[in-house]
Amino acid sequence: MRWFKRLAWLVLTLVALLLAGALGGYAWYRQASQPQTAGTLSLPGLRERVSIVRDRHDVPHIKAANPLDAYFALGFVHGQDRLWQLQMNKRIASGRLAEILGPPALDTDRFLRTLGVRRNAEAILAQATPETRAALQAYADGVNAYIDTRKGPLPPEFLLLRTRPEHWEPADTLAWQTMMAWDLSANWTQETLRMRLAQVLPVARINELLAPYPGERSPRTMDYGSLYRHLAPLATAMARVERQAPPGYVEGMGSNNWVVSGARTRSGKPLLANDPHLGLQAPALWYFVHMQAPGLDVAGASLPGMPLVVLGHNQRIAWGFTNTAPDVQDLYIERLQPGSAQRYQTPDGWAEFRTRSETIHVKGAPDVTLTVRETRHGPVISDAAEPVATAAAPLGARYVVAFQWTALRADDRTFQAGLLLNRATDWATFLAAMRDFHSPQQSIVYADVDGNIGFIAPGRVPLRRADNDLKGLAPAPGWDARYDWNGFIPFEQLPRSFNPPEGVIATANQKIVGDDYPYFLTSEWTVPYRYQRIRTLLDATARHTPDSFGAIQKDTLSLAVRDALPLLLAAPVASDPALPEHERALIAALRKWDGDMQPRLAEPLVATAWLRELSRALFEDKVGEPLFGRMWEQRNVQQPMLNVLRNPRGLGAFWCDDSTTPAREDCDDAIATAWHRAIADLGQRYGDKPERWRWGSAHAARMEHKPFGRQPYLASLFNVKVPSGGDTYTVNAGRHNLRDEAAPFESVHAASLRAIYDLSDLAGSRFMDSTGQSGNVMSTHYRDWTDKWVAVQYITLAPARRGQGNEAFDTLVLKPAGAR
Repeated sequence: MRWFKRLAWLVLTLVALLLAGALGGYAWYRQASQPQTAGTLSLPGLRERVSIVRDRHDVPHIKAANPLDAYFALGFVHGQDRLWQLQMNKRIASGRLAEILGPPALDTDRFLRTLGVRRNAEAILAQATPETRAALQAYADGVNAYIDTRKGPLPPEFLLLRTRPEHWEPADTLAWQTMMAWDLSANWTQETLRMRLAQVLPVARINELLAPYPGERSPRTMDYGSLYRHLAPLATAMARVERQAPPGYVEGMGSNNWVVSGARTRSGKPLLANDPHLGLQAPALWYFVHMQAPGLDVAGASLPGMPLVVLGHNQRIAWGFTNTAPDVQDLYIERLQPGSAQRYQTPDGWAEFRTRSETIHVKGAPDVTLTVRETRHGPVISDAAEPVATAAAPLGARYVVAFQWTALRADDRTFQAGLLLNRATDWATFLAAMRDFHSPQQSIVYADVDGNIGFIAPGRVPLRRADNDLKGLAPAPGWDARYDWNGFIPFEQLPRSFNPPEGVIATANQKIVGDDYPYFLTSEWTVPYRYQRIRTLLDATARHTPDSFGAIQKDTLSLAVRDALPLLLAAPVASDPALPEHERALIAALRKWDGDMQPRLAEPLVATAWLRELSRALFEDKVGEPLFGRMWEQRNVQQPMLNVLRNPRGLGAFWCDDSTTPAREDCDDAIATAWHRAIADLGQRYGDKPERWRWGSAHAARMEHKPFGRQPYLASLFNVKVPSGGDTYTVNAGRHNLRDEAAPFESVHAASLRAIYDLSDLAGSRFMDSTGQSGNVMSTHYRDWTDKWVAVQYITLAPARRGQGNEAFDTLVLKPAGAR
């Protein structure tokens, strides 16, 4: 018995030692993997001494003797805090994810290699000005100086995937800029959607489903259905290509910006607000910084991978972006010469494809060789889907699909525009910078310390040869020259405004031009709910302050729900005495509710679930589950749904009838079916006690990590989640993916950052993003802003000094190698 007790004590001692060792190892790794933020470092590539002062929020304040050293230092701190994010950005844009992630990443690599993003970036770099190339090289030198001189273990992603960081190159910056443009420009998917819908619906029904902007008629009068139905196998193949592509967020996604003149503020100087909405990620997309050098004093949100402040202010001006989402991508159906895969038809006869070979290295699998073909329009993206030829047979032997996009041009100068924007001092120099802003087109609001406000939507938008009644269509076969591009809208003719008499400019992805605007931008503007709410709130206050602007950014009243809910509550099911008591209580609560999507309430969840099931009841049986799921994911179904409910005997006679049953259902039947399905679904997901249902819990904002955000056991460590309010249509937006059956109400697309600029006190401008400054999950700054972000609170980027709530914590001095 004694020996048994001794053995037990020995085992317990060993376990204790192992636990102590593990805890000690974890503590050491957590500390050792953090960057050095104090002291002095000698680095090659620097010209003169640079100081980097980090405030209590871990925001670096860079002070350099020249702009190139400031860009170097920005690259260095990006490397310190976002090294894994930089490596992912580099690999995504280059089509090299499969090298570290294996076969699951191969489809994305195939698409991006076919698109040629990195290849085009090299062409842009070759045509860039010496000043632009110098800035890019200085930034790359800074990133690489950190990689080469860092000490201690790498962040956990490198260890888990057994990879090491690669050097950053100037072309990587331009390639990542193109990927950001992709995120905001992917309207090509609307053309593939029309192609697929044409297989199951006539054009008139498609125009009802893809409803035009409120108050407009559909511009699509041509019957393109016969052409698309003829190419049905190619449409199926293009659906596979679309699944391979990185997601783009164009229609129905959103961003907000607005600016008011000094006549409408207490300070007498303009105020400007901006909250761009993008897919939530961990770490956040943005990184806050303040850079100072002769001729450069700029603060705001930078993008890891780029040596500039994308959204922010300098000492004279402030600016904010929203996406214009113009039609800048076209698909061309190219006819192959019979018996040849090397020639295609043009208006002038048969032409040779330009071809190149790409080799994709795949972790744990053989290399994949990809032959990329290009036509006069651009890369043949249908080649990205390996089985396209067999799937489209016999058409696969006769047709391919080429892709044209304004961002895939060697003369793109968007990065140069960003450098000039950071140094602009007034409206004239701001416009001069915007002349070089090519892709993606943005709706940019402006304010300066002299009291001026303005707006411009810069960017290249193609002019097409087609007649006006064909605007926005997927082009006819590529041998039809009517659809070729014929230059771009002249810069002087792009939408703009300067010091409007009413003293207010606001954009929220709504239509920004009048009916008399002579050029075509897009037919897929976002429904104007957010814009209308912003204008109402702006007009409700005579003299605004940063606090009143913050209250607008926090607003969660959904005008979309206010539009839809009365139509649902007017249906007989809402007054049915046979409903169970708890359902009658929910209906009664909905009748009293004002449409405010507050996280503590159950009503937003019930209403959203009801509308989700109604959209399914109206549309899914008409187009099929896969295609409707695609619409749920990216298209706006709110508007066609309202159109149907407001016209139950006209549109409703078709859309409200369930085509899978022999009976003839009307819209009241569809609303009742949707109610019963919604309540059953909510009960299954959240329990049978509706008094415990909460919108905030179901609608938690999920900041997803790349690539571990969907990996079992790792997702809970790397992802960041927090209960949140709002919906797709609120100013404080939180878009959920209704197609995600596991979590259809989670917010995955929201304000990636918020900013409020006070032109009477630019140093006191307010900022916030969704996670924190660090990309290292072991850091206290990985998620320290999330609670502030969801509560719509802010920090300032004022120069770090004691006594102002922004005290300096650490100072790191960088000096040239060999300097004393």
